[in-house]
Amino acid sequence: MNLKLKRTPGIYVVGFMASGKSTIGRLLAQRLGWTFVDIDDEIEAAERTAIAEIFDTRGEAEFRRIETEIVRRHVHRIGQGSPAVLALGGGAFAAEANRALLENNGVTVWLDCPFEVVERRVALASHRPLARDPRQFAALYHARREAYALSHVHVPIESDDPAAVVETILTHPLIL
Repeated sequence: MNLKLKRTPGIYVVGFMASGKSTIGRLLAQRLGWTFVDIDDEIEAAERTAIAEIFDTRGEAEFRRIETEIVRRHVHRIGQGSPAVLALGGGAFAAEANRALLENNGVTVWLDCPFEVVERRVALASHRPLARDPRQFAALYHARREAYALSHVHVPIESDDPAAVVETILTHPLIL
C-alpha cells in the first residue's frame, strides 16, 4: 500500500450515477477488510427520506450541503485511522470543496463508465432525480467528466463484471 494510503487510509470511489460506485466500492472494501460507506445511503438515513424527496422538497443546493457535511464527517473518521472505502454520489466530486477535502485524505478512484452503459442502467431505475430529462442527463454526464478526470486513479469500465474492476483498482500503483 502506498504512503498516501498508509497516512490516510481512505479510498473514494467517484463517477457518474450508475457507474457502479456502490457495487464496486462494497467489493473493494471487502477485499481490503475495510469499512464501506455509501454516501447516498448515509444521506437518506440521516435525513430519513429519499434523495429524490430531498431534491423535490428542499432543492439540489440543500442536498449538496448535506452531502458535503456527511463526506466531511467520514473523511474525518478516516483521518483518525479508520480505513474505509466511500462511494460518493455522482455530483459530490464535481464540487471543488469536496475535491479539496478528499485530495490529501486518501486516493480518489474514477469509474469511467461509458454513457450508453449508464443510460441503460438508469433506465431500470426511476429514483434518480437528475436522470428525469434525457437531454439534461446527457449534458450532465459530459459536464462532470472534467471534474472526474481530476481523480488520482482512472479506471475505464469495460464490462459489467465488478470483480474485474476491483482487481484493476487493487493492482494500480497508487493502491498497492
